[in-house]
Amino acid sequence: MIQSGVGRGVNIAGVDEAGRGPLAGPVIAAAVILAPSRPIPGLKDSKKLTPHRREQLAAEIRQHALAWAVGWADHIEIDRLNILQAALLAMQRAVLALGVMPKRVLVDGDHYPDLSYPMEAIVHGDSLIPIISAASILAKVERDAAMRRFDELYPAYGFRIHKGYSTQMHLAALEKYGACTIHRRSFAPVQRCKVKIA
Repeated sequence: MIQSGVGRGVNIAGVDEAGRGPLAGPVIAAAVILAPSRPIPGLKDSKKLTPHRREQLAAEIRQHALAWAVGWADHIEIDRLNILQAALLAMQRAVLALGVMPKRVLVDGDHYPDLSYPMEAIVHGDSLIPIISAASILAKVERDAAMRRFDELYPAYGFRIHKGYSTQMHLAALEKYGACTIHRRSFAPVQRCKVKIA
């Protein structure tokens, strides 16, 4: 799944993902090209922001960025490829959906996707580079929203609360109900539970 918004201009794209650790749901990546003429104050690693502030900043990013895009890799692709390769696939999809050609792509972490653009992987880039921070925020907000929607389909698991991470609440639900459709079958806690397709 891909979503995007495109403005005018070409610059450097920041890329990050959200959702590598959870036991359920997609991994979602975002790519953002910020507009130098429209700075967005307060950009930082999404994990260091409150949910409300993340939502505010995500709205500003969508409104003011030169280009932004979000790409997904779902639970089936995660199980088939492994979580790292699925995250890189989501990043690739996000960058290709930008609609404008970036001069360069900066990716959070120590890996980057298979793309023809000049790229650099930057460890802790989401804390150091504003364009990667912007991608971090957008990816996190999009994934949290997706997990809230999944909560409506599978209310027994508490996805709205823990977003698929291996909390005590989530593990207890897995033990009680087994795995639902969006659980990642290749992840050990899911493999250990009784299997159920909900």
